[in-house]
Amino acid sequence: MDLRFVTRDLRRLDLAATEVLLGTLTEDERPPHGVAGLVDWRLAGRVSELLRSGYATGALGEVLLVPGKPKLPFDKLVFFGCGPRSAFGEKTFRRVIENMLATLEGLCVRSAVVELPGRHFDAILPERAADILLEQAASRPEHDVWTLVETAEAQRSITQHMVAERRRVRQP
Repeated sequence: MDLRFVTRDLRRLDLAATEVLLGTLTEDERPPHGVAGLVDWRLAGRVSELLRSGYATGALGEVLLVPGKPKLPFDKLVFFGCGPRSAFGEKTFRRVIENMLATLEGLCVRSAVVELPGRHFDAILPERAADILLEQAASRPEHDVWTLVETAEAQRSITQHMVAERRRVRQP
C-alpha cells in the first residue's frame, strides 16, 4: 500500500482524484468534526440531518454511505462509526480500520482519500496510526493507494517515521 497525503481543506480534497472518501463519525460529536464536518458543510448539513434524525448515530461498527456528487468530486462518501470519543483507543482504531479495509474491498475500490479514525481529535499518534494501518493492510493486496487526510506536521512526522522504519529494517 502506498500512502499519500492531503491536508484537511475542501479545496485540497476537491483536487483528490479518487472515487471514494472515507471519514469517521462519533456518537458524541454534533455537528460532526474533521472530514465529516467539512463534507457536512459542503452538503448543506446533510450528514448532520442524518445524525439528528437517528438514521446514523456514529456507533462503533456503523457504516454510512452518502453520495458525494455533484457537490464533491467523490462518487461515494463512506463514514464509519467510532463510538464515543471518550472510549476511543487502539482497539477501536484497529476495528474501524479493519471495517474500512473490508468495505473498500466490497466496493472493489483500490484507492481512496481517508481520514484515519481518531486522528481529527488526536486520539492516536499519527505514526502509530500509520503503523497499524500498514500492518493490517499488509496481507491485503487489494489496496493500492490511500491518501491520508493529515495536518502538514503529521504528514512530516509520518514520513520521517516511515523513512526511519525502512532504514531499521534494512540494517543487518
